[in-house]
Amino acid sequence: MSHPVPPSVLGLRFTAVDARTEELRSAHDVLAEFYVELLGADPLSGLPVDRAVLDLFCELTITAGRGTRVGDIGCGTGHLAPYLAGQGLSPHGIDLAPEMVAVARRDHPGFVFDVADLRELPFEDGSLAGVVCWYSLMFLPPEDRPAAFAELARVVAPGGYLVTGFKAGDGQLRRAGRSTGLDVEFDIYWLSPEEMQQRLADAGYAPVFWAGRPAGELDNQPQAYLIARKP
Repeated sequence: MSHPVPPSVLGLRFTAVDARTEELRSAHDVLAEFYVELLGADPLSGLPVDRAVLDLFCELTITAGRGTRVGDIGCGTGHLAPYLAGQGLSPHGIDLAPEMVAVARRDHPGFVFDVADLRELPFEDGSLAGVVCWYSLMFLPPEDRPAAFAELARVVAPGGYLVTGFKAGDGQLRRAGRSTGLDVEFDIYWLSPEEMQQRLADAGYAPVFWAGRPAGELDNQPQAYLIARKP
């Protein structure tokens, strides 16, 4: 069961939200503990491709010399924070769902997590060395993508990097959550790599790496990865 936490504790910075956003937020409040169990103690174990992509992002970010502070955008339970820190970065996680942030703070007390909306990030212009968007952009409806990608460009310093992992598909709307058995549903989009590259280019990013992983035993759909640099 989700337990409300005072806004002063969570660092809320919400304005009024639409019904679709509220549905997504409420669903992920319910899913917080479910994801803790699903991901386990070592969430990147058995995922060498994911680790390789994140390692490349970390090395590029540190080599760029813009600092080590990165935004973990859509951080969920905070499971990436220890890994990013182990590679020399200082992650600051944000997530739309208060319960996700509460779980992240509980399980990873040495890191900073706040509640915020991807479309209105709580960072100053150019204040981050990079941003990690690990399976968090696939919830954006088409009309919200330009503003969201513009925010991802605004907060990163020139020369900084963005990395994203996502389910690759045709961009059509799907409904997710039913398979969890927790009586939640929300919108999700399996985005095409071509659209993702174009969105990043429109926001001012230049792609430096892309890769794909076919559907297999772990996933029933292809996965895609992109790293881009803000000139």
